[in-house]
Amino acid sequence: MLNEKDILLISIKDFFTATMLKYSLLPFVISLIVMYILFFYVAGVGLDQLGTLSIHSSETTIQNGIPHTDSFSTQLEGNAIIQFLMNYTITSWIASFLIYAIGSFFVLYLSIFIAVIIIGFLTPVILKEIKNKHYKNVELIGHSNFIAGILNIVRWAFVMVLLFFMLIPLYFIPIVNIIAFNLPLYYFFHKMLNYDISSNICTDEEDKQIRYFSKSKLRLKTLWLYLVSLIPFAIFFGAIFYVIYIGHTYFLEVEKIRKLDKYSDAI
Repeated sequence: MLNEKDILLISIKDFFTATMLKYSLLPFVISLIVMYILFFYVAGVGLDQLGTLSIHSSETTIQNGIPHTDSFSTQLEGNAIIQFLMNYTITSWIASFLIYAIGSFFVLYLSIFIAVIIIGFLTPVILKEIKNKHYKNVELIGHSNFIAGILNIVRWAFVMVLLFFMLIPLYFIPIVNIIAFNLPLYYFFHKMLNYDISSNICTDEEDKQIRYFSKSKLRLKTLWLYLVSLIPFAIFFGAIFYVIYIGHTYFLEVEKIRKLDKYSDAI
C-alpha cells in the first residue's frame, strides 16, 4: 500500500510527462480567454453604471453689505469621472486601492472557479491515462451522468453564493475574514474536484464508502491544493496535477474496496 509521500511523488512524476503537460496548457489558455472577455465586459458595464456625475457648488460672499452667491455646476460622464477622481490625491489613492484590491480578489477567485469547471471536462481523459499506466486491474465504472453533474454544479454554486452572503459579518474581523473569504470557494472547490474524480472511477456505493471512511484525508488533501491555488496563476498550470493526485487516492481506495469484496465473496 502506497503511503502519502509515495502518492505525491508518483503524481508529480505523472504530471511531468509530455501528455499531461500538454493537457495542462488547456486550462491555462481557455481560462485566459474567458477572463479576457469577462474583463472587458465587466469594465464596460462598470463605466456605463457610473453614468453621469453632477457636481454643484456655491459660494456666498458679502460685498458692501450685500450678499453675492456664485454657483458652479458641471457634469462628468464615463471616463471623465475617473479622471476627476484621479486629480485629487486622496480620491486617487482610494480609487486606486479599491480598483486593485477588488480587482485582484475578483480575478483570483474567478480563475479558481473557471479552472475547476474546465478540468471537469478533462478529468475522464486524465483518469484513463492514470488507469492504463498504474491501475489496469481497476475498471472505470462511474456513477453519474451529464444532467446530474449540471444539477450538482448549480446546487454547489448556489450554496457557495449563499455562504458568501451569510459570512459578510465576518469579513470585517481581521484574520477571521481570511477564512471567511475563502470558505465558500473552498467548499465549491472540494465538492467539484471530488465529484469529477469519483463519478468517473467508482460506483455510487463505493463513493459513499470512500467519503465516509476517508472524509478527513480527502479534506486535508483538497485544502492544501486549494491553498496552492491562491498563488496567482498556480491553478492554471496545477489543475491537471490536482486531478492526478486525488485520482491516485481514489484508485487506491477503490482497489482496496474491490479486493475486500472479492475476498468476502470467496468466503
